[in-house]
Amino acid sequence: MRALISFAALFASIMLVQLGVGVLAPLDALAGVARGFSDREIGLLGSAHFAGFFIGCIYAPALMARVGHSRAFAALTCIGVVSTLLHPLTPSPEYWMLYRVGAGIAIAGSYTVVESWLQAKLQNANRARVLSGYRVADMSAAVGSQLLIIQLDPLLYASYTVVALVAVISLLPLTLTTAKPPPSPKRPRLRPWRAIQLSPLGAAGVVVVGLTSSSFRMVGPLYGAAFDLSREAIAYFLAAGMLGGAVAQPFVGWIADKFDRRWVLIGVSLAAMAVCAALSVGLGAFGAWTLPIGSFLFGAAAMPLYSISAAHANDHCPADSVVELNAALLFMFAVGAIVSPVLAAELVSIFGPNALWAYVGAAHLFLILFGVYRMTRRPSPAERTAYRWLPRSSMILGRLLKRPEETQDHAQGQTSDQPRDASPDSFQNTPPRSSQRDPI
Repeated sequence: MRALISFAALFASIMLVQLGVGVLAPLDALAGVARGFSDREIGLLGSAHFAGFFIGCIYAPALMARVGHSRAFAALTCIGVVSTLLHPLTPSPEYWMLYRVGAGIAIAGSYTVVESWLQAKLQNANRARVLSGYRVADMSAAVGSQLLIIQLDPLLYASYTVVALVAVISLLPLTLTTAKPPPSPKRPRLRPWRAIQLSPLGAAGVVVVGLTSSSFRMVGPLYGAAFDLSREAIAYFLAAGMLGGAVAQPFVGWIADKFDRRWVLIGVSLAAMAVCAALSVGLGAFGAWTLPIGSFLFGAAAMPLYSISAAHANDHCPADSVVELNAALLFMFAVGAIVSPVLAAELVSIFGPNALWAYVGAAHLFLILFGVYRMTRRPSPAERTAYRWLPRSSMILGRLLKRPEETQDHAQGQTSDQPRDASPDSFQNTPPRSSQRDPI
């Protein structure tokens, strides 16, 4: 019972963080439009968020090692609350970029704390159920955070106060739990070039997801505002995309376990391109009610790409290097997500709102062509890992997704971030599990 209460506290805390800080993206975009910010400046707000997200992923483990999990979570939440409350006090895009860096640090660091706590408490008997509950909690809060803007006027100080209050409440479940905090993990070593060598297509896939998903979340409100959609319509438009991704994940995962994942990746990219084409040529011309439908279909096609790409990369990764690989993949996702919002906003400013979908479609076209090319370079691996729905949340997520042969480490009480029977350089030197040893 105590374990269940501990998990419930973790889920509640992360849901409240997501509800609070997650709503800042559409709220800031709409507030920027109302205050006369340029499209480029609004895009820079999105880029600043993901820059902070990456910083939070990198430095949260060190903070946990210094002060412990609960205090680290409290400190990170404080950063998010202060960053939120400062928005209406200094309504300048330059200041807001700094505040969005703080918000990104807060949400990434909070996820790192929660996932570290989860990893230490998971056992083989409850791993699947707990991870399923975690994904449901995360996605439910992500959808809810988009819908929250219906009730928030972007020009009112009270709106940012409400967001900050939700984030403050997230402190209660985790800091009041009586469960003993786990040992603090070490930061995974970043070797993005090795990840590219192991799986060029997997690496390209997560970069494309960073380019496209960040544009949808951060520049999507600009698209809606350009067509004079109400806050309610923009909220439904954004929430439908995330809901589509959540609904499609189990089905796409089943297909990805049955067929060559490269074909699955190419297929969902083709579907995403088709939806982008429909949206760019005027799906909304039939009425604003059609935009959530298009957004839902786009999310269903595009959102599972990260998990497909990560699964394909893990197929070529040695079993003792999963943590390092997934950290590298998240790093490459963050690079794409930092660059993309300002680039997409600039295209929207120059060519109009439909340029958003042309840009996203072009990214998927590149992935399709690269996927076809990679299929000529090496065969599908003889042995494949199970597909897992991966939230893009922290660099220690790989510890939650240990393969069956690795989970004995937890049962034996190991807490080091170094894999069992692996040297510190295993990710760099160990060949992949695939029967085709040459990654190039």
